Amino acid sequence: MADPMTQSSQISSSQGFVDGQNSAASAKDSKFSVKELVHWRDPKKSGVVFGTSLLLLLSLAAFSVISVVSYLLLALLCVTISFRIYKSVIQAVQKSNEGHPFKELMEKDVSVPPETFRKHVDACLSHVNRALKHMSRLFLVEDLVDSLKLAVLMWLMTYVGAVFNGITILILADILLFTVPLVYEKNKTQIDHYVEVAHTQINTMISKLQEKLPGAVKRSKVE
Repeated sequence: MADPMTQSSQISSSQGFVDGQNSAASAKDSKFSVKELVHWRDPKKSGVVFGTSLLLLLSLAAFSVISVVSYLLLALLCVTISFRIYKSVIQAVQKSNEGHPFKELMEKDVSVPPETFRKHVDACLSHVNRALKHMSRLFLVEDLVDSLKLAVLMWLMTYVGAVFNGITILILADILLFTVPLVYEKNKTQIDHYVEVAHTQINTMISKLQEKLPGAVKRSKVE
């Protein structure tokens, strides 16, 4: 007969394995759903998400964040209050006793479980630490070529910032997010060819630049 402690440990390990599979499956589903949205697998759902996000960003471009949030909450309150009054009048006329129209929604648990909160915080923390480590490597010039790439990118971003503000860039990013994947999917062969040609030319230029930079010979010997 198996030891109770052994059985409990086996059950715990099995439960942990199942939880890990469930969390991995949920993460895969969320990634897949985002991929479905940007590739317009369901045109209605993608259209709603794209239209809502674009309308929100355009509202933020025209009004302040406080005004947009206030208008959204006010519109939601108007809808719920109107529906509540409408249902109350209907119940009074029909002399029914259906109760509160939002009873099922109010009985739902909307609290965030501590495990879910900690899981997302840990995931965000790992991304933040990875970004900090990468930025430290760039700004402390661990690799001169990578730091020069960042300098050129920041120099180009100064011109972008002079033409566009943050909201405009977000609007353009939202439009590109819902158009580029679809265009790429329909013209994959041609786009891959041109990207490969550009990638080869960029690598050639970077190789020539590395040969002329100080310390490049030492770096190649170490590698």
